[in-house]
Amino acid sequence: MTKTNYHTPVLLKESIDALIIDPNGVYVDVTFGGGGHSKEILKRLTEKGKLISFDQDPDAIKNKINDRRLSVINSNFQYMNNFVRNLGITKVDGIIADLGISSYQIDNRERGFSYRFDAKLDMRMDKQSDIDACKIINTYSIDKLATLFSNYGDFNNSFQISDLICNARDKKNIETTFELNKILEPIFPKSIFNKVLSRVYQSLRIEVNNEIDILKLFLIQSSEILKKYGRLCVITYHSIEDRIVKRYFNYGNFTNESTKDFYGKSKKILKKINPLITPCKNEIKQNIRARSSKLRVAEKL
Repeated sequence: MTKTNYHTPVLLKESIDALIIDPNGVYVDVTFGGGGHSKEILKRLTEKGKLISFDQDPDAIKNKINDRRLSVINSNFQYMNNFVRNLGITKVDGIIADLGISSYQIDNRERGFSYRFDAKLDMRMDKQSDIDACKIINTYSIDKLATLFSNYGDFNNSFQISDLICNARDKKNIETTFELNKILEPIFPKSIFNKVLSRVYQSLRIEVNNEIDILKLFLIQSSEILKKYGRLCVITYHSIEDRIVKRYFNYGNFTNESTKDFYGKSKKILKKINPLITPCKNEIKQNIRARSSKLRVAEKL
């Protein structure tokens, strides 16, 4: 496994440029993956600079770059601030997060992330986690499944999907991706079936990895540990993530309303920088998985 076939970094130049790297600064990459973004940050740092990178997937840690300026931490980025402070660092100059699932994880049959391969329903980023997609599919109530598919997949017929799953698992446990695919065939036209499956699997992956709660924790922690004028760059791949990031950048919370303190001063912590950035046609042509990516940038006030 090499860095190039593990994952192609998305919006690489745009995101690293947006950090406005201080050559002697301290930076955090919370989604190390194949090391693409980390490697680009290291290119712009002097010997005095430092980079701390996180990834909870042990497969990603195998891509570690041999550089004394780099600390790679095999942990979920919800614990970012604790780890950074344990390294004796109280503030950082910039943080980057590429929230997308890696190409390696999608294409690795055994990980169970993709509807394209017949494999056990898994979808765990952290292989030590007790919760996988199989457990969710076979133990969640019909109401809980419906809420999951509605919230994380934007399905209007989430109860119909959940009802099919629950009826099928009453006969036997649903263990594999292809078993799940076959169960859903009756209610979706063939012309859109792959797109539908993509949203179903996205919903399950988000739930398995508790991605929404962790994203919110990360945004709050980032605003705490960034230096004044420090930059936060977040790359998202679906509307649920993007909406959360956009609201936090705009309002300092996860609603659509600005909050103020007792004196009427805004509680906003970050300032949105530049309009939304999306990949150019050439990048999408070279890497089709970049097509849904969106980069938002904020600066610490």
